Amino acid sequence: MEIPLVHMFSIAFALFLLMDPVGNIPVFIAVLKDTPPKRHTKVIVRELLIALAIILLFQWIGDALLDFLNVSMPTILISGGIILFIIAIKMIFPVGKNGDHKEDMGREPFIVPLAIPLIAGPATLAAVMIYAGQEVDNWVVSSAVVIAWVASTLILMTSNLWKKLLGSRGLVACERLMGLILTLLAVQMFLEGLHLFLHLPA
Repeated sequence: MEIPLVHMFSIAFALFLLMDPVGNIPVFIAVLKDTPPKRHTKVIVRELLIALAIILLFQWIGDALLDFLNVSMPTILISGGIILFIIAIKMIFPVGKNGDHKEDMGREPFIVPLAIPLIAGPATLAAVMIYAGQEVDNWVVSSAVVIAWVASTLILMTSNLWKKLLGSRGLVACERLMGLILTLLAVQMFLEGLHLFLHLPA
């Protein structure tokens, strides 16, 4: 039987990759460039708290929503694996990431785009619903969400420092490494769903 603590950190690591704080550093800096520097910390904390609330909400209502939609676990795992794989490919081969939210620059961001979709994006929300469906104890998933969120918050709160230390090439390299790891997790999730589907009773 898998140790709950190890499993919790495993889920937290996967969610951390999906939140992609390292890859989001340039976007956060770009979106906040016209916001007074003294407000940067307050804005980042506010947006991250909103994102955390949304992720936890989806985690706790996930089972009820899936039951209402009559969606089976193999379907969730296969579709979740596909979504994660697409996100991973975009992390490895990014296309215009810094220009995706130009319409939001020039004013202080609120909810969009920092909270949603950069932190609480579709892949993150789908993942927490999948994990919540798999777990007997929802508090394991909630703890994993908080751990991933805290790690992401620490990185994004010091985004300017990380950009100076790693440089543009360093940030790209870190994001692509995360993308490679996320690809493995996505394929594993897909195979688990396929295995369950093939062994469903006729």
